[in-house]
Amino acid sequence: MLFGDRQEAGEKLAASLKEYAARDVLVLAVPRGGVVVARPVAAALGAELDVIIPRKVGAPGNPELAVAAVAPDGTVIYNEGVLRALGLKRQDLREAIADELQEIRRRVGAYRGKKAPPRIKDRTVVIIDDGLATGLTVEAALVSLKREEPRELILAVPVAPADTVDRLRPLVTRVVCLATPDPFYAVGQFYRQFPQVEDGEVVAILTAPY
Repeated sequence: MLFGDRQEAGEKLAASLKEYAARDVLVLAVPRGGVVVARPVAAALGAELDVIIPRKVGAPGNPELAVAAVAPDGTVIYNEGVLRALGLKRQDLREAIADELQEIRRRVGAYRGKKAPPRIKDRTVVIIDDGLATGLTVEAALVSLKREEPRELILAVPVAPADTVDRLRPLVTRVVCLATPDPFYAVGQFYRQFPQVEDGEVVAILTAPY
């Protein structure tokens, strides 16, 4: 067990990111759990807090098996190995991708309301989740964000497998990952408390003052 809860994980991440406190920093959390981790980071850095909402695309008939991930701008990252193993082609996922984009739009509306999207260009952008497993959804978010030309793009997570970190490292300026345990089965195994986070809690965190 590495972390008592997401709040504690966020406080530990904040300590590893304190050098960014004097910069124009945007913290982008991956909902839902990533928002809880991101809040103490944003508070410690005096940074703007918002969300980036990539979504996993599940296999037809097996939605828990990730075959792709999609970012809000429509960027799609495919898990080519799983596609081949299942005998699927990219076009077989069109309907599922469309469904996930609709869910992204719903969540953006629920979390951000009428607030304009944050500026990315020429800023230090820190993307935070409560942990990574395959990292496919965060990869879609990173590829999407790079197109908006941030000054720096930093991936910060409490825990992830070493091979996932290594795969994502070329996409960012820096990776801050507090632990890369082995064996790694699921993010939740490294938290004493890992409750499901609801939309209402996300909205409350995003709208509350630090």
